[in-house]
This record gives sequence, structure tokens and C-alpha cells, in this order.
Amino acid sequence: MGNADYECPHRVEIPPAKPFLKALKSSLKETFFPDDPFRQFKNQPTSRKLVLGLQHFVPILEWAPRYTFDFFKSDLIAGITIASLAVPQGISYANLANLPAIIGLYSSFVPPLVYAMLGSSKDLAVGTVAVASLLISSMLGKVVSPTENPKLYVQLALTSTFFAGAFQASLGLLRLGFVVDFLSHATIVGFMGGAATVVCLQQLKGVLGLVHFTHETDIVSVMKSIFSQEHQWRWESAVLGCCFLFFLLLTRYFSKKRPAFFWINAMAPLCSVILGSILVFVTHAEKHGVQVIGHLKKGLNPPSVSELAFGSPYLTTAIKTGIITGVIGLAEGVAVGRSFAAFKNYHIDGNKEMIAFGMMNIAGSCTSCYLTAGPFSRSAVNFNAGCKTAVSNIVMATAVMFTLLFLTPLFHYTPLVVLSAIIMAAMLGLIDYEAVVHLWKVDKVDCIVCLGAYVGVVFGSVEIGLVIAVTVSMLRVLLFVARPRTFTLGNIPNSSIYRSIDQYPDANNIPGILILQIDAPIYFANANYLRERISRWIYEEEDKLKSSGETSLHYVILDLSTVGSIDTSGISMLEEVKKNVDIKGLKLALANPRSEVIKKLEKSKFIEKIGQEWIYVTVGEAVSACNFMLHTCKPNPGEIEVNRKDDNV
Repeated sequence: MGNADYECPHRVEIPPAKPFLKALKSSLKETFFPDDPFRQFKNQPTSRKLVLGLQHFVPILEWAPRYTFDFFKSDLIAGITIASLAVPQGISYANLANLPAIIGLYSSFVPPLVYAMLGSSKDLAVGTVAVASLLISSMLGKVVSPTENPKLYVQLALTSTFFAGAFQASLGLLRLGFVVDFLSHATIVGFMGGAATVVCLQQLKGVLGLVHFTHETDIVSVMKSIFSQEHQWRWESAVLGCCFLFFLLLTRYFSKKRPAFFWINAMAPLCSVILGSILVFVTHAEKHGVQVIGHLKKGLNPPSVSELAFGSPYLTTAIKTGIITGVIGLAEGVAVGRSFAAFKNYHIDGNKEMIAFGMMNIAGSCTSCYLTAGPFSRSAVNFNAGCKTAVSNIVMATAVMFTLLFLTPLFHYTPLVVLSAIIMAAMLGLIDYEAVVHLWKVDKVDCIVCLGAYVGVVFGSVEIGLVIAVTVSMLRVLLFVARPRTFTLGNIPNSSIYRSIDQYPDANNIPGILILQIDAPIYFANANYLRERISRWIYEEEDKLKSSGETSLHYVILDLSTVGSIDTSGISMLEEVKKNVDIKGLKLALANPRSEVIKKLEKSKFIEKIGQEWIYVTVGEAVSACNFMLHTCKPNPGEIEVNRKDDNV
């Protein structure tokens, strides 16, 4: 049953072997340097390489010489606009993290300055984020009470910020940014939605004027805490909170309908703080159950290196909190930066962003700041305000510095209920139900991942929700690897093209030939499954042909065009498939093996076993060769029948 008489128009070439070190270097480069960051250093003198190196790690040195006054005018407007949002949000999110309000303002001063020098995004606005604040509150609050031991609690928050920054910078320096990719879009949508729901529920404490509240974040504990204290609800606080929440949601709705008036939504939180403070001051509402911020000390960030609690018995908790909040901050910040970069058609370097985030959090932890990232709400305002470069962050930091030096006493009468309303308004925008509907329509497994993250956060905890989402995502990846798709191919009429019969129902089966395509690399994890699945395809095809009375099966062609790599278990699987095919009296042919695959098949002597003449460049050539065999040197049916009987025995 040989095909020596058939002249194949093309021969599958085996690429020349590379030296081991060269092959290893190439593999490492593809893994860790897919963007080839060193290409700009080629053929450059040493002095130029030094300048390019500094510009690579400190991007402000690259774009600052080209900075113009027109850019500054745009950045000035954008910076002042986001500063009006940064001040109330900074105070609000610090309150959410159970940290002193002044730390929220500190965190909007130093980190934006660091990011402006090291970051590669023109649109990202740096500041505190709600989800990280909630994580710090829930994780650190379990081991140290922020009310009973506030100093140690602040020290642990600063320490966790240091480790978050160290982890982020390490990922960037070691080119391990792909670790963050395990948080898929569906995971982030569900996680953010769940966290937003939990944050909104927790803000009912401020809206209702409650003093004592649960430290748990799940919905059952929160609702139990609320309704067990009905006698302590303050109607004055509730009315004030509902009014400001309605005002904030109304301004957002108006700004969405009229994008030109985006600044109304941006200014609304600061206006709420000013109006709330005036109202409390005039009516003396603080004497009637409305809680206020109280004294905020003037002055810039004090150094806090000595406050980092490396010797604390709770260091493990601080490290754990830092890593989790660091990953969440990176995932959100890099995703937001890439989204806005796509709008303006420029590229941001993910690894540079990780280094920038890490350095700004390390610097922040040493200057009384807690974790900062690139929140979507603030970055969207920055983008809509027409920012041109990261100078808008410098303008924002300058405005916050002015606030710290001169304006902090004005926040004494700011009611906590207004801060709760600001947080709730921001969080409601993170519950993206339209994205969940879209996920259900496009990919139901992704939707299940999303809902799993949401349910885990809302009914368990933030950590449980994150673990559920990442676990389900990883299981899905493993499932794709362990259970790859296989297809039967047919010929599209009036062409030499072969495609999946499931996708193209009009494609014709080739009499006597079964064409299978494997749609994944062949590894130890899926080799056994593929062997069983190929055997099943063969006997199903034989049963179908026998029941229909058509030509019996003679050839099996494996299309390896989508198999990028193979390991020794995969090669053993192919050898077993060949043995099974031979026992049935059939013949196995391979079509279009890729370079890595054909090299390993040649080294393992599999090509000698199957024969070079049974490996083809295309499926079309393999089919032509098999048809030639069928019509010129048909195998003896009796021989095939004997082989099959032996197989059955």
C-alpha cells in the first residue's frame, strides 16, 4: 500500500537545527521580550545608548523636550478638573479604608508626581481606588482594629502598600506582566461589580449615621448589622445622604447625555463637599447626629519610613494584602491605560507601567500614602478634559499640595454622609450589567466566571470572590489544554480548500478518506484524550460508511497546521495512533506539520516509522496522493478484513 509511484509536488522541509544556546536565547526572548524593547539600541554609539536607556526607564525625559505651551494649557485645565475630583475622592476612599482622611489627600500628592516621570500613559490619572481601599479595610481589619489600635493599623496599611509596590515593580523588571493576564475581562467585570455592591452596602453606615458596624463585607453580615440597629438610624443623616446621592447621579446622567458638559460630573463631588460643609456649619447639624470629618492637620506628607512595620507579628497579613491589592491595582490601571491609549492611537508598555506603579507605591509608602492606582472614573475625566501628557498629574498634585498647605481646615465640617454618597455614586458606575448581558450572549462560560466572581465577593468576601474567579479562569485554561477541539474536514465545492464540516456544511467528504484537524498543541495533558478521540473518529466513520453502504475507509489524514508544538507524550500518542491505524488495515498521513513539530518528529525517528512519503505540505496534496493510491493500487479488501478480525480478537 505504498505511494512510491506518486510524485508529490512539494516536500515537507525539516528546518536546520539551531545550537542549543541560540535556541534557548530565542525562546527566552519570545517569552519575556515579545515587544523587543532593545531594538532601539541597535547600531547606536555608547553615549546614545545611555540616553535611550534613561528615556526607556524615565519616559518624561523622552517627551519633555518636545513639550509645548499649547500642551500645557490643555494639561492645566485637565489637571485642575481632576484635582476637584481627587480631593473629595481621596478623603472618601481613605474613610472607606478606615484610615485617617488626611492620608487620602497625601496619596493624591506624591504618587502622581512619581507616575508623571515613570509612566507611559498620557491619560491615566493616579489616585486612590475604592476596591483596594475595601481590601485593605477587610483584610487588615481582621487582625487589627482601626479604632482600638489606629497607629498599628496605619503602619500595616503603609507596609502593605510597600509590598504592593515591590511586587508590582518586580513583575515589571522581570518582564512577568503576563501574570496579571490571568485576571480576564470577565473576572474583572464580576469582581469589580461585586466589590462595588459591597462598598455601596457598607456606605449605608454613613448614610444612616450608624456608629458601630460590622467589619465583615458579605451581604448577610452587612444587612444584619443594619437592621439590628434600626433604633439608631438618624433620619437627618439619611435625608442628607439621599439628597446628595440624587444630585451626584443626576449630574452623571446629564454629563452622559451631553458629553460637552463632562466637567459638571467632575465638579459635582467637590460641590457636594462644599455645600455639605456649609449646610452643617450653618445648621450645627453635627450636634444633631450628623457626623463630620473633624480636624485635618495642615502640611505636606510627613516621612513614614520608620512607620513601616517589618517587625510586626502581622507582617504576613500585610504582605498578603499588599500582593492582592497590588495585582488588582495593576489589572485595573493597565487595562484603563490601554483603553484610553487605543482611543488616541498610541502604545503603552505594560511592563513600564508596572515599574511606574511599583515605584510610586514604594515612594508613597515612605511618605504617608496608601495604595494608589489608575482609577477609571478619574482617568475618564482626565481624558474628557483634553489632557495631552502626564503633566495633568503634576497639575493635580500641585493643586492637592496647595490644599494640604492652606485649605485643610475648611474640611472640618464636611459630613461623613456626603463622603458616603460620593463613594456610592462612584461605585454604582462600576456595576456593569450591560457587560454581563454581552458576556452571556457571546460566551456563557465567561459569563459564569463573571457571576462566580460577583457571587463570591457579595456572599463571601473580596478574597473569596477573587479566588473563585481566578480558579474558574485557570480551570478553563486547563480545560482548553486538556480537551482540545478536533474537527473533520471536507472539501469546499469547486476549490482545493479543506475546512471544518461543522462550520461549512456544504463541504464534501472525500470517499475512503477521513481528514482530522487537531486544534491545539499536543502535550502530555491532552495526548491520551487525543488518542482516544482519534480512535473514536475512525470507528464512527467506519460505522457510518458501513451503514450507508459507501466506500470503506482506507486513509486517515491528520492536519497538523494548527499544532504549534509537541512533546514526547504527544509523539508517543502519534506512534500509538499509527499502530492502531495499521492494525485496522488503514494508512496514516500527516499534513502541514509546523517547524517545531517536524523537528521533533525527525529527532524521535517517527518520520522513519511513518515514511517521509506520507507527510505532505497541504491537506490537498495529501488527499491527491491518497486518491491516486485508491485508484491505481487499491489494497486487498480481504487483507483488510483479516486485519480487522485480528484486531477484534
